[in-house]
Amino acid sequence: MEESQTVTVYYDQSCPSCVEDRVTFERLAGKRASLFIWFDITDQDAVLRKLGIEPIKALRELHVKDADGRIFSSIDAYAVMMKQIPLLMPLGFFVSLPLVKPMLGYFYRKSVDKRLGCKVP
Repeated sequence: MEESQTVTVYYDQSCPSCVEDRVTFERLAGKRASLFIWFDITDQDAVLRKLGIEPIKALRELHVKDADGRIFSSIDAYAVMMKQIPLLMPLGFFVSLPLVKPMLGYFYRKSVDKRLGCKVP
């Protein structure tokens, strides 16, 4: 994916920490924030399924779609986003490393499980 292509971010706008993460990311992105299209997944089950994203999974993991139409989830989604922002680019490559990604994925899932508090199976 080229650096200047847009990324659609599927996120839960009804989640306060997700909204905070969006605000933080946009601040870090600066002028490049316009590369990101933020799509609220609330009540969008049909749209998500059409993209091949299960709505339950969309609540549990961040999903993004790159300009080529490829869907990425969890840590891979964060890496795609970070690689668009010069300040975050090194971190985007770091979180993609084979030993780092599974460990971060584990802690990410634990954090989401805590946030959801058993609302989602």
